[in-house]
This record gives sequence, structure tokens and C-alpha cells, in this order.
Amino acid sequence: MPKLLPSICDESVFSAFFEEHARSLRNYLFYKFGDEESAEDVAQESFVRLWNNCSKVPFDKAKSYVYTIATNLSTSIKRHEKVQLKYQERNKLADRSNESPEFVLQEKEFMEKLNNAISKLPDKQREAFLMSRVEKKTYKEIAEIAGVSVKAIEKLMHKALVKMRKEIGDV
Repeated sequence: MPKLLPSICDESVFSAFFEEHARSLRNYLFYKFGDEESAEDVAQESFVRLWNNCSKVPFDKAKSYVYTIATNLSTSIKRHEKVQLKYQERNKLADRSNESPEFVLQEKEFMEKLNNAISKLPDKQREAFLMSRVEKKTYKEIAEIAGVSVKAIEKLMHKALVKMRKEIGDV
């Protein structure tokens, strides 16, 4: 007997689904388009659309549905803008008194190089790189979110890493 999937129209199921996927969706949108406020707005709108169309969306397709809606909404919002991510320096260690001024300067210069190199990556390579290295997602998870094969993600990551090495140099 086939297992019945829960209905996304059930409030408790929808709420649990939202809690499980909202943060990841917001991060995905932020990495893809570089605007935290828009990412939040688009993620919310995507879940509203899922709720409004819950009777048409099977539970096992809900995740890809919200990601597709979010990607399409963001693309239309950003169609004519060149996307540039703005990175802030990583949180500084509370106690930096042990570090030499030379080390602090080298670290700052490296972070600037790294952020510059990441921002120069093409959109799809940057998305894959950030989801893999920052979000710690597997290639399979990234492929599912992007709607492509794992091999495509492997190729994107390879190209991204080659470009990063050329830009930053071997560290």
C-alpha cells in the first residue's frame, strides 16, 4: 500500500515546512542576488504563493515549487541590475591583542582579495560556491535547489575553484 504524503494545505504541515525551509531559501536568494531585504521579501512571497496554491502542489514538490517561485520572482526584480554582492568582514575575534599588526593587515588584504574574487565569479558559479562553502550544502542538495544535475554542480564548482585560484593565487 503506497504511503500517503501529508497535505501542504494542512496548517501544521505548512508551518513545519516553512520553519524547515525559510532560512535556507532566504540564504539562497541572498547569495544569488546579493540583497538581504529583497531575499526576505521574495522568500515570504514564495511561501504565500505556495499557501495560495497548496491544493495544486503535492507535498513532495513543495520545496522545488517555492525555490522556483523565488528564483523567478527575484530574476524579474533584478533583471536590469548587475548583481554585486557586498561582503562584510568576518566577525573579528574578541581578543586580537596576540596578533601582530602585520598579521592583521595580511588577513584584511586576504579577505578583500577573497571577497573580490567571489564577487567576480559568474552568478551560477558564485551560488554553487557559496552554498557549498558557506552553507555547507552537498552537491546533491545544491543540484536539487538549482534544478540541475550533480555533474553540473561539480563542473560549476571546478570552474569556480580554478577562477578563485587564479584570482587569489595558491595560499
